[in-house]
Amino acid sequence: MKNTSASDTVEKFWDRYIHHLNKKMIRQTVARWYVIRVEQYINYYAGKPLHDHDPDDVTEYFRKLGRNQKIQDWQFRQIVDAIRNLFEMLGAAWIGEVDWQYWLQSSTKLEPSHPTIARSTPARETIANLARQNKSRLAEVRRQHEKLLTKLLVEIRSRGYSIRTEQTYENWAARFIEYCDNRDPRELGGKEVVSYLQHLAVQRNVSASTQNQALNALVFFYAHAVEKPLGDLGGFVRAKRPKRLPVVLAPGEVQRLLSHLQGNHWLMASLLYGTGMRLMEVIRLRVQDMDFDYHQIVVRDGKGKKDRVVPLPERLLEPLRQQLAKTRKLHRQDLANGLGEVFLPEALARKYPNAAREWGWQYVFPSGRLSTDPRTGVTRRHHIHESSLQKAVKKAATAAGLVKRINCHALRHSFATHLLENGYDIRTVQDLLGHADVSTTMIYTHVLNRGGRAVLSPLDRLG
Repeated sequence: MKNTSASDTVEKFWDRYIHHLNKKMIRQTVARWYVIRVEQYINYYAGKPLHDHDPDDVTEYFRKLGRNQKIQDWQFRQIVDAIRNLFEMLGAAWIGEVDWQYWLQSSTKLEPSHPTIARSTPARETIANLARQNKSRLAEVRRQHEKLLTKLLVEIRSRGYSIRTEQTYENWAARFIEYCDNRDPRELGGKEVVSYLQHLAVQRNVSASTQNQALNALVFFYAHAVEKPLGDLGGFVRAKRPKRLPVVLAPGEVQRLLSHLQGNHWLMASLLYGTGMRLMEVIRLRVQDMDFDYHQIVVRDGKGKKDRVVPLPERLLEPLRQQLAKTRKLHRQDLANGLGEVFLPEALARKYPNAAREWGWQYVFPSGRLSTDPRTGVTRRHHIHESSLQKAVKKAATAAGLVKRINCHALRHSFATHLLENGYDIRTVQDLLGHADVSTTMIYTHVLNRGGRAVLSPLDRLG
C-alpha cells in the first residue's frame, strides 16, 4: 500500500511539472527532455528532498556540468531552463537568488573565430577554416587563393593590428576577388578596385564609412600581400556620408532600462553607462584591472592598442566585490580540479607561462562553462559571450517602453553626453572614451548650446 501511495505521489509530481511546462508553451517533445534533465538533477542529490534545496545546490550542479565538455550548448541551456521551471513550480522563495541568466548565457561558448581567441590560430589554419565553411559564398575564393589570403593575415599580424581589423580586411579582400569572378588579384589593379568601390556605392548603397573601410582594406591588400601598390585611384563615385547623431538616453530612461535588468546583465550594463567602456572592454575585464582603492578601472589594450583609466562608480563597488567573490570560488574549484587556465595573448603566455592560472588574470565575468582548444587540447575558462548582454539590453528596452533604437553602445553615448551636460570639459571626456582625436568626441556637443534644445520654438512665443 505504501509503495502504491509513493508511486501515485511521484506520478502527480511529474503531471504537475508537465502541466507547468505546458503553461509556459513548451512543446511536448521538448518537455520530455525537461523531465529527463530534472530527473538527473534529483538523482545527483539523491536522498535530499527538493524542499531542502537552496541556491548553492543549484549553482554547484551547474558548475559541475559546466566542466563537462561533452554537453552541447543547446543541452546546457535546456538543463538550466528545466531546473528553473522546476523550482518555479515548487514556489521556491529563493529562486531570485540564482543568477539564471548568467547560466543561460554560459550555454554559448566562444567560437574559434571569436575575436578574443581567433588570433591564437595560425594564419594558414584560419584561412583553411574559413574555406571549409560550405555555407559561405566566399569559401571557394578562400580555397583558390589560400596562399595570398594567408599572406595578408601574416602581414596584418606582423603590424600588430587588431583581430577585428584582420577579419575585416580579409573579408573585403575575399569579396573583391569574388566580384572579379575569382580571378588572380595579381592580374587585377586600380581599375578593378575603383569599379568595385563604385559598385558598393551605387548598386549596394553602402555608407561612406563602409566604402572607406573597403578602400583601406584593398589598399593594404595590394601593397603588402599582392606587393603591387595601387597608387592614385583618381576620382570615383563616393558613398554619401550621412550626418547622424548618436542615440542618447535621458537619465530617467537609463534608470528605467537598468531596472529591467538583473544579475550580471545589470552589473555589466551599469558599467557600460557608469564608465563609458565599450561592450568588449567590459566583457574582457580581468581581476587585476579593478582598482578599488583608487575607485578606477584600467582598460587594457583598448581600441587603437591603448590603455586608459575610467572611474569605478561608487554604487558598483559592493556588487563588483560580490561578483569577484563568486568568480574566485569558481577559480579555486577549477584549480582543485587541475584546471584554472584563462586565455592570454600569445606573447604574454610565452613570457609568463604560469600567469594563465593566476587569480589576477582571470576574467571578472567568466563563462559558467569550460572550453577545450581543439588544436592544443588545453582546457580554459573564457569570458561570457557578449551576445547575451546585447539581447538582454534590447529586451530590457522593450520592457521599459523605450522606443529609441537602444543597444549597448547607446549607454556609452549616454555616459559621454551626460558628462558634458554636467560641465566636464571635452578633453576629459575624450580621454575617458579613449578617442584618438577630439573631433570624434565633438559629436556629443549637440547637447550643449546647439540643436533643438537650445532654440526657443516660435510656437512658445505666441500669446
